[in-house]
Amino acid sequence: MAKNITGHTGLLCLLGSPVAHSISPAMHNEACDQLGLDYTYLAFDVPEEKMPEAVEGLRTMGARGWNITMPGKNIMCKLADRVSPASEISGACNTIVNDDGVLTAYTTDGTGFMRAVQENGVDIIGEKMTLLGTGAAATTILVQAALDGVSEIHVFNRKSPSYYRAEKIAAKLNESTSCKVLLHDFSDPEVLRASIADSRILVNGTSLGMAPNTEDTAIQDPTMFHERLFVFDIIYNPRETRLLREAKEAGCQVSNGMYMLLYQGAASFELWTGKEMPVDIIKEKYFTE
Repeated sequence: MAKNITGHTGLLCLLGSPVAHSISPAMHNEACDQLGLDYTYLAFDVPEEKMPEAVEGLRTMGARGWNITMPGKNIMCKLADRVSPASEISGACNTIVNDDGVLTAYTTDGTGFMRAVQENGVDIIGEKMTLLGTGAAATTILVQAALDGVSEIHVFNRKSPSYYRAEKIAAKLNESTSCKVLLHDFSDPEVLRASIADSRILVNGTSLGMAPNTEDTAIQDPTMFHERLFVFDIIYNPRETRLLREAKEAGCQVSNGMYMLLYQGAASFELWTGKEMPVDIIKEKYFTE
């Protein structure tokens, strides 16, 4: 049935580049239809340098809120009037709520990740995590995991601007939480092996293995995997990356980023509407093989 758009219909949207592949419009519009909410969710391809102009346009037009994907998660934090505690620590956000022109930035990637882990029946509170990557998605996972009570997180990445930003985030978390955060240069495989050996969870927060480069993997030596290890790859295209395939062959429980995407979206939806997204319906319609 065609959606009835009127002069009262509110705007929700996604900003980033590229966005044409995103499942977010389908899931949010379905949720609004299921709950009878008069919003329409659209995707706009906006490069980072155009983000300030797009944001001012949305503020002026009274859009209720929007998601931000790469490459704009860091700059959007600077454009907001207020930031949540997790966004302040990470310097990144993926959700904006517009209250009469006042923009508040949130990051729901981390909460989506934690809920997706729980959905897999894995409890990582009080456990050790090995996290690969220091980009926007990886740092939001780092921050939320530390805030929620993961006891120790070892982060690996090659020296880069994001690595040095992550050093500052790690220092903040070590000061403000009970989690012990250590940052390592991704150059010595034996340091990585030692970290994975006593970790409950290994998280790939990088793009290594994403289509079309599906034979890339952050773990070149599958002997690093062990049966108690839960391996989580934030990538969801392909559904099974080389990392997950080889981890599963080694006896690990594995998960891709599909449910993280679902639950971060559900958290954004609730921030905008005050309603819980009907995740069971969305999951069945858009997240089954």
